Amino acid sequence: MFEKITTPNAGQKALTFFFFCCWMGQAIAQGSISGTVESEEGPVAFASIALKNTRYGTSSDLAGSFQLEHLPAGNYQLLVSAIGYLATGQEVTIVDGKTTEISLVLETTISELDEVVVTGTLKESFVSETPVKVEVLTASFFKNTPNSNVMEALQTVNGVQEQVACGVCGTNEIQINGMEGPYTLVMIDGMPIVSALSSVYGFNGIPAQLIERVEIVKGPASSLYGTEAVGGVINIITKSPEEASALSFNTFYTSHNEFNLDVATASSLSEKLQTLVSGNYFRNNQLLDDNNDNFTDIPLNTRVSLFNKWTLKRKENRAFSLAARYYYEDRFGGLTNWAPEFRGGDSIYGESIYTNRVEVVGSYQLPIRKEHFRIDYSYNYHDQNSVYGNTEYIADQSVLFANFSWDKPWKKHDLLLGATYRRQTYNDNTPATPSGDAKTIPGVFLQDEYHLNAKWKLLGGARLDHHEDHDLVFTPRVAVRYKPGKWTSMRLNLGEGFRVVNLFTEDHAALTGSRTVVISEDLQPEQSYNANFNLNHVFQSRLGSGTFDFDVFYNYFSNKIVPDYDTDPNLIIYNNLGGHGVVQGASLALDHSFTFPLRTKLGITYQEVYNVAPNEDGEAVRSNQEFAPRWSGIFNIGYDVRRWKLKFDYIGRVVGPQDLPVYAPPYEREEVSPWYTLQNLQVTKRLWKNTEVYSGVKNLWNWTQDSPLVAPEDPFGDAFDTAYAYGPLQTRRYFIGLRWRLP
Repeated sequence: MFEKITTPNAGQKALTFFFFCCWMGQAIAQGSISGTVESEEGPVAFASIALKNTRYGTSSDLAGSFQLEHLPAGNYQLLVSAIGYLATGQEVTIVDGKTTEISLVLETTISELDEVVVTGTLKESFVSETPVKVEVLTASFFKNTPNSNVMEALQTVNGVQEQVACGVCGTNEIQINGMEGPYTLVMIDGMPIVSALSSVYGFNGIPAQLIERVEIVKGPASSLYGTEAVGGVINIITKSPEEASALSFNTFYTSHNEFNLDVATASSLSEKLQTLVSGNYFRNNQLLDDNNDNFTDIPLNTRVSLFNKWTLKRKENRAFSLAARYYYEDRFGGLTNWAPEFRGGDSIYGESIYTNRVEVVGSYQLPIRKEHFRIDYSYNYHDQNSVYGNTEYIADQSVLFANFSWDKPWKKHDLLLGATYRRQTYNDNTPATPSGDAKTIPGVFLQDEYHLNAKWKLLGGARLDHHEDHDLVFTPRVAVRYKPGKWTSMRLNLGEGFRVVNLFTEDHAALTGSRTVVISEDLQPEQSYNANFNLNHVFQSRLGSGTFDFDVFYNYFSNKIVPDYDTDPNLIIYNNLGGHGVVQGASLALDHSFTFPLRTKLGITYQEVYNVAPNEDGEAVRSNQEFAPRWSGIFNIGYDVRRWKLKFDYIGRVVGPQDLPVYAPPYEREEVSPWYTLQNLQVTKRLWKNTEVYSGVKNLWNWTQDSPLVAPEDPFGDAFDTAYAYGPLQTRRYFIGLRWRLP
């Protein structure tokens, strides 16, 4: 009834222990990786090394060496990334009890910190080294979504906003940190091309395909660039013939019947002489009235732009370039039953604008040994033939600008001395200009950039201009860059600014409504006192690398030129503010590239823009500026599916409430706008090495504001107004496009 129980003998125990050890050894089989990370320039320190989909990771030391130990046997993908280099991956096999030797070579890449910029100090400098913060938008930025012009693309830059001033003809301007369009200087290749009369339409005529990069300075720059540079500078750098493709084109078409075509060719006529020729054609001829106000939602237009640039290789790399551009646009907005035969009449309302524009930009370095003397020059002629209902506006403007500079390094100093000459002529058919107006504005400037040591860099500068109407105007500035560590920079900019007025630019909407412009006094130039602080930090982790940007800005205005809409509903009265104006706020931006093919950019801006002036009782009263949202933000998410050669770009902008114009009964409208978002999605497929097809949707969530017009049923009446535009006016549309280039 009882079974005999036997115990294992010594041999059985040994055999069992042997198999157990083999099983455990197999379960915990381990190996290691030892290697180096290098580039063409030598060892890469602090590179991030990680095994994909595991918790194992490390970083390289100062010699570029790294070690990963106690790794389970198997096949893995080793991911390596470092700031300033392209992330890479490599298949590795971990063998039990062995060390896998590996050597990785990273390819350098040009990050924003490595970009060479000129806008902040009028001389070449790396983004990371300049004492003035410069934000760079490379050519790839303009490929995230199809844009027929620069204005449309800049809406997704943190702190930058497009403001539509006229809901019929689509007049627009760029705001930087809450400061209106006239406070921003727009340049092409360093020359002030888009200004005054051309500013309301000029941005629309610059094709994105023409751009090599855009440099943005948010803050005072009047000490270098004079008037219009109070709030910041946008410098559009065009492509160089030496770096452009031999032949390229980009075209897209949208479901709203918008068609855009860019074609460019570059060639070398000799070893020293190169040229680039490009053309842009844009057409939007589909009449849309989705808000049912019987007016076109967006203006119809046809644009043609032709561009030619020449460069000459000279001894000692001395500069020589010459570029010219011709631009034509036929633009219309108005009642949906308007036809060209009604142009300028009082039966059917329409706004029709014909624009012809010529630009010339050049640069020449004098052949003087051991000295850097340079002449930069530009000329532009702008002819505008327009009607706004039955109001005819015929105007032409020409601007000749020349800048002579001498750049002289001396010990720890980098001196810049220069003189400028600006000759502007303007004439129109309005009572404000009974005869042609011609102004000559000479100026001189001095700048010293002092390299105290590796951590500290100081910049001081001043400018003196002579205006015929305002005598001498002096504008100084000071900038400090402190670099406590290799990847951290702090910048402080202090300066003064000034601005003279151009009434057409100030309130072009006065022509499109029923109001009359009245100048109540001799307008004095505005003066501003500006302070900007920036903290930039580059970080790195096992997940990748990125940059962190924090900005604080403050601007105080005296003699601010403001329009008064309230005293008389039929008038726009301009005068200098009796009190002062303030623009202040902060912005935060985070840019991150992961070790896997994901890129993100997030930004948020808070701002307060207001005026303080005495009321009838002498009490100081604060009033917020219209169309200046307190909160705004941007996002940009990109993801690559390398196996399928696909790239996804999801970009957008979020805009908070804005104060809006106030209208008397019975035409009341909401005085504060709602939150809204404008989002675009694009998918790009690389077919061959130099060919891409892309498709997607703009205004993904189909959000538009209601009609931007007041009293549209009576456009020739006293109550008609076109200035209630605060958000998108064009509904969702789909697009498809093709890019191709010949190396």
